[in-house]
Amino acid sequence: MARFIYRMQSVLNIKQKTEGQIKMEFAAAQAELNKQMDIFDEYVRRKEAYLVEAEELRNAESLKLQDILDNQYATAQMDVMIASQAKVVAQHEEIVEKVRIRLTKAIQERKMQETLRERAYAEWIEEEKQEEAKENDQRTSFTYTQRQREE
Repeated sequence: MARFIYRMQSVLNIKQKTEGQIKMEFAAAQAELNKQMDIFDEYVRRKEAYLVEAEELRNAESLKLQDILDNQYATAQMDVMIASQAKVVAQHEEIVEKVRIRLTKAIQERKMQETLRERAYAEWIEEEKQEEAKENDQRTSFTYTQRQREE
C-alpha cells in the first residue's frame, strides 16, 4: 500500500508540474493579449487625435487643403490599422481562452489526484492501525496464555 501511495504522489507531482507549466503559458498568453490590446488602444487614441486635428483644420481662419487631405488620409489609415489590430486581438483572446480551458482541466485533474492520494493515505493509516491493534491483541493473548501456563 505504501508503494501505491508513493506512486500516487509521483503522479500528483507530475500533475502539479503540468499545472505550473500551463499557468506560465497562460500568463504569457495573457501578457501578449494585453500588449495587443494596448496597441489597439493606441491606434484608437491616434485616430481620435486625427479627428480633433481635422476639426481644428476645418475651423481655422485659413483652410489648408493639403493639411486637410493629409489628415483625411491618416484617419483612413488608422481605420485600416484599427480593423487589422481588432482581428489580432480577437485571435489572442481565442488563444487565452484555449489555454484557460486547459488550465482549468489541469487544476481539476490535480485536485482529483490529491483527493485520491489523501483517501489512499487515510485507508493505509486505518489498515496500519488495525494491524497494530491485531498485533497488540496477539501480544496480550500470548502474555495471558503464558501467565495461565505459569500458574
